[in-house]
Amino acid sequence: MAAPAGHPAREARSEYSEEALAAALADVPELARLLEIDPYLKPFAPDFQRWYKLFSKTLNNIGENEGGIDKFSRGYESFGVHRCADGGLYCKEWAPGAEGVFLTGDFNDWNPFAYPYKKLDFGKWELYIPPKQNRSVLVPHGSKLKVVIRSKSGEILYRISPWAKYVTRDSDNVNYDWKHWDPEHPYKFKHSKPKKPRGLRIYESHVGISSYEGKIASYKHFTCNILPRIKDLGYNCIQMMAIMEHAYYASFGYQITSFFAASSRFGTPEELKELVDTAHSMGITVLLDVVHSHASKNSEDGLNMFDGTESCYFHYGPRGNHNLWDSRLFAYSSWEVLRFLLSNIRWWLEEYGFDGFRFDGVTSMLYHHHGIGQNFSGDYHEYFGLQVDEDALTYIMLANHLVHTLYPDSITIAEDVSGMPALCFPISLGGGGFDYRLAMAVPDKWIQLLKEYKDEDWNMGNIVYTLTNRRYLEKCIAYAESHDQALVGDKTLAFWLMDAEMYTNMSVLTPFTPVIDRGIQLHKMIRLITHALGGEGYLNFMGNEFGHPEWLDFPRKGNNESYHYARRQFHLTDDDLLRYKFLNNFDRDMNKLEERCHWLSAPQAHVSEEHETNKIIAFERAGLLFVFNFHPSNSYTDYRLGTTVPGKYKIVLDSDAAEYGGHQRLDHNTDFFSKPFEHNNCPYSLLVYIPNRVALVLQNVDLPN
Repeated sequence: MAAPAGHPAREARSEYSEEALAAALADVPELARLLEIDPYLKPFAPDFQRWYKLFSKTLNNIGENEGGIDKFSRGYESFGVHRCADGGLYCKEWAPGAEGVFLTGDFNDWNPFAYPYKKLDFGKWELYIPPKQNRSVLVPHGSKLKVVIRSKSGEILYRISPWAKYVTRDSDNVNYDWKHWDPEHPYKFKHSKPKKPRGLRIYESHVGISSYEGKIASYKHFTCNILPRIKDLGYNCIQMMAIMEHAYYASFGYQITSFFAASSRFGTPEELKELVDTAHSMGITVLLDVVHSHASKNSEDGLNMFDGTESCYFHYGPRGNHNLWDSRLFAYSSWEVLRFLLSNIRWWLEEYGFDGFRFDGVTSMLYHHHGIGQNFSGDYHEYFGLQVDEDALTYIMLANHLVHTLYPDSITIAEDVSGMPALCFPISLGGGGFDYRLAMAVPDKWIQLLKEYKDEDWNMGNIVYTLTNRRYLEKCIAYAESHDQALVGDKTLAFWLMDAEMYTNMSVLTPFTPVIDRGIQLHKMIRLITHALGGEGYLNFMGNEFGHPEWLDFPRKGNNESYHYARRQFHLTDDDLLRYKFLNNFDRDMNKLEERCHWLSAPQAHVSEEHETNKIIAFERAGLLFVFNFHPSNSYTDYRLGTTVPGKYKIVLDSDAAEYGGHQRLDHNTDFFSKPFEHNNCPYSLLVYIPNRVALVLQNVDLPN
């Protein structure tokens, strides 16, 4: 929501030209709507005008020079290597810094110069190899290829095509090899895409760690073993991490080397298509974690120095390097870089059937400073002016325009820590075009509370503020924790709560210890209040729903290349003698209740109570009354709760129930009646018994479903 009066965000430009405002309103179709939602953006109307005009100009240029964005975003149909109908081979590359380009591979016994490309305008090169006389396949499926570059200095470089669709690494090889992917029987999708969910419940997933064994799991394993679990847990969306090929496994998929290749360490492209198709058959939306904010520095098997120059796909000099990530930064103003990235977006939608994207590193893209050393206090000046990388912002707008034009039900999510205004508004309003942004302050708040404060010192108002402090009408994905907190060096909520006792005291055959009891109760409460109050979508990283008892650490030199911690022990939830099942059950029923009552798609909650002494938070959303007692010891009999609606209430979710590892202190057959007794600025109220460390959800059964 817009920041309150007196907030630093309000200290915007105090004066602005009415003429400039009028010009901006004339140029941006629905800017008036944005300024009506947040009038404090009026001084920055010229910025929105400039951004929209840059987007429109680029889109028009694409139309004039390329026949429209539809054709422009099909670069993968001509670039790379393609079998022609006559059995020949057509090849095309963009290598503006090259003196010569050649194709070599198994098909010609690795003769490096036998097949030279012809130089075209604008740094493009093409090659046509006629078919064999017997019409047999010129380059067999699975055979190895390389593009050979002769640089301006005369150096001979062996490169993987930026458009390669499949790359693998042999066990005895340091670098990846490009293999021609042209199967005789490509996978045919059997199921249609699911409808866009009313409320997103996202299961953040990594295929490689999805097995309990210390090994890299496969697409097949995920399809057969994990998708049914996700469906049972009530999630309607999976966000697939580490799919775009990355040479370094421990990068978690964020150092991309081959942008059009699905990671071969998990299986084949056809097996990934089967995974997506199977998810669709279950009604599950599938999002790709797309990394267009930077690229790996690898040159032997990456984009870096493809044509022998430092630039090509990236900025030249310091602007082309990300100092913290040790990676390369795209030159978003380059025509061919735009073609490459927009075609990459379309490729994953069309070839693999993904339903949208979570864009990684959006903050790094939006600003020339990449967010490094920035606190983002909320002052509106931080989001406008010279620090904004308008080339990158134009690309973001084009990408969102393309996604939503091709598939109107597609979903895009921005990973932006800055909170840039209008990023999640439609482009016609002057926005960035994203559907959602991640509520990145929420997990930091929970970690801060668990790390720095005693339970009795938790500030209820501060919790509510953090969970509700979002820009009005810009949708957020709330999460208590993601993959970031699971990584080695950090701690998950379960670890902050229970630490080493998770290894010794999770058996139901032993009595609750104070640590385990507290941990299980707060784990449920934190997740439910985040789910119900924190946004218009919810995200959970795989395994965290049941309090996975290990951190996540990929094989690397520092751990002797061990896979022991690069796994998820889902079998722990299947063991009736372990308490992990309680957290798993609660997560499932929490999601199923949202599926039935749709609070994520309801207006933001009405908070009626945030009592610091009693440690009570109460709010209404989607016809439900949510109550949280965070007090470590105090239970309350006949506690009065305000409500805006009269009627009979029943308990529909109780974290204290036996199936969730609770203490069964509430009678679920009890009826609670709200009466016209004003309380906490609500016209009605009811009396409820609220045990300590319990979350309750009550439903007004007199209201229509």
